[in-house]
Amino acid sequence: MKQSEKISEGKDYTAVNLGGIDEIKSYSLIHPKSGREIKGKVFLKDLTKATGTEISFTSLPPKTELGYFHIHNKDEETYIIIKGSGYYQVNNDCFPIKEGSIVRVAPEGVRSLCNTSDNEMVYICIQSKMNSLEEHTTDDGSRLVYDSKLKELL
Repeated sequence: MKQSEKISEGKDYTAVNLGGIDEIKSYSLIHPKSGREIKGKVFLKDLTKATGTEISFTSLPPKTELGYFHIHNKDEETYIIIKGSGYYQVNNDCFPIKEGSIVRVAPEGVRSLCNTSDNEMVYICIQSKMNSLEEHTTDDGSRLVYDSKLKELL
């Protein structure tokens, strides 16, 4: 099982490296409810010490389906397909997805997906509490004059 690499950590941040997109399939975890090993999946909440979202990367082999349908109690999910193609089903609607497709599903939406291609599918799933984003524009921030170390690297 592949392990993430901690890049840096401080009072206000945690940075990790998972490796390249093709390395996602090297991760695995034991599902906390079913107790079975899930290959090709890594969750980021604990790795990054996140408090407002759960983000995961998943690798789905060619010609396979996720293997289960699910809902959530409070959290919506946004799926971002970054490699591969297949189909996504929400309730009774089934539609094609491919690299660049983005699907947001409300908590009560019954969901699953499959990879119908001959290539690996990789997607990111972002899970957060529905209606919790209060300030989602530039109103939730301020520009600062700050001593940039970045300019020295250019």
